[in-house]
Amino acid sequence: MPDRPPLTLYLDDIVQTRKPHPCGGDTWRVVRLGAEIGIRCERCGRRVLLPRAGFERRIKRFVARGPAGPG
Repeated sequence: MPDRPPLTLYLDDIVQTRKPHPCGGDTWRVVRLGAEIGIRCERCGRRVLLPRAGFERRIKRFVARGPAGPG
């Protein structure tokens, strides 16, 4: 299995996840970058830390890119 390069993430990216949060929200804002990614639920405000590899697998699509992102 070939290693893939890490996905490019920016602070304030908004992503949709494959499974919804227990509150019913499925959009999250990236609030911390590094080996662990900090995300905040856009519906209830809960903050979660996830390992980067696990977070990248959970992303369904980008809703909006942060200010340092393309376009």
